[in-house]
Amino acid sequence: MPKKYRVIAIVGTRPEAIKMAPVVRDLRTRESFEVFLLSTGQHEEMLRQVLEAFDLVPDYELGIMTERQELNTILAKALPGLDQVYAELRPDVVLVQGDTSTAFIAGLAAFNRRIRVGHVEAGLRSFDKRQPFPEEVNRRLLSVVADDHFAPTPLAQAHLIQEGIKADDILVTGNTVIDALLSVIRPDHHFRVREVNAALSDHSGAPVILVTAHRRENWGPPLVEICQAVKVLARQKLAVFIWPVHLNPVVRERVHAELAGEAGVYLTEPLDYPDLANLLSRVDLIWTDSGGIQEEAPSLGKPILVLREVTERPEGVTAGTALLVGPDRDRLIRSTIRLLTDQTYYRQIATSQNPYGDGQAARRIGDFLLWRFGLASAPPAPFQAQ
Repeated sequence: MPKKYRVIAIVGTRPEAIKMAPVVRDLRTRESFEVFLLSTGQHEEMLRQVLEAFDLVPDYELGIMTERQELNTILAKALPGLDQVYAELRPDVVLVQGDTSTAFIAGLAAFNRRIRVGHVEAGLRSFDKRQPFPEEVNRRLLSVVADDHFAPTPLAQAHLIQEGIKADDILVTGNTVIDALLSVIRPDHHFRVREVNAALSDHSGAPVILVTAHRRENWGPPLVEICQAVKVLARQKLAVFIWPVHLNPVVRERVHAELAGEAGVYLTEPLDYPDLANLLSRVDLIWTDSGGIQEEAPSLGKPILVLREVTERPEGVTAGTALLVGPDRDRLIRSTIRLLTDQTYYRQIATSQNPYGDGQAARRIGDFLLWRFGLASAPPAPFQAQ
């Protein structure tokens, strides 16, 4: 019987699960691989929602989440469980995604056991180690320990090559988030959350804006600035807002304190992935500090105002699909009013080229691993934005 190569895919947060799900599903269709899914539970409840949406159940769950957890606590609690699973399964490759604390510690623990590490979404850089925090440092460190680098774009590939990574160890795949997005969008999707349905049918007739904000660099005064911009535009009846509020108490308490009860502002619990993806396709404009949404929205023709001062995804800014405005009340208000009142400007951004993927990233990763283990004569052709 031919050898089956043993793969462990690691997830800990909602974005990791969304972006790793297509890879796990693709690899499980291939006879050459035995695939295990491990969840650290860094964001346990939100992670579970995503895995259920893709019909995935973890083979191993570490359950490390605690209330108001510190970064070092995440690392310390995840490491023993990861090491035990690696010792038990002795995988041929560990796949990690992105730049979370889970991804970093999983990659480091695998490296320390001389296990091959594949880094999905490798090569993103903001070149500011404190923005986003701690993600920029996590992904830089992962590029040191990883063996196979699955870069989503040519720019990410260029960053890796500049840092000394061999070109043969890098494949430009496109981003797996586009694979996930395209698999769940439905024109007849029914939203399960009452506030979403209410916002989409709001009788004011104003454009609908989706807001997501959760990154640590936006905690405190920046989050207040974002809330104040929402309040000004909603009170002027220039827009209706839907804000699925992150479960982190630091975010949750501030947003509800600022916006609860505001007319035209619909605060919801975090949405499951099918609801969020389909909501992205229905709104008029998106405000976000999320990396994944910066990649998803261009596929749906939705302009984005990025609530950050720097982004490791500058391709969208260069292509014109995203505007980097930061968590600044006045800039947010001005940019939003221009987009909502200047139809030519809106169309220019909404129809810009999507640089992030074509829905085939997971297939490319699977084909690359076949080549890496000597089961294919050549690596797959890289993704090229059209």
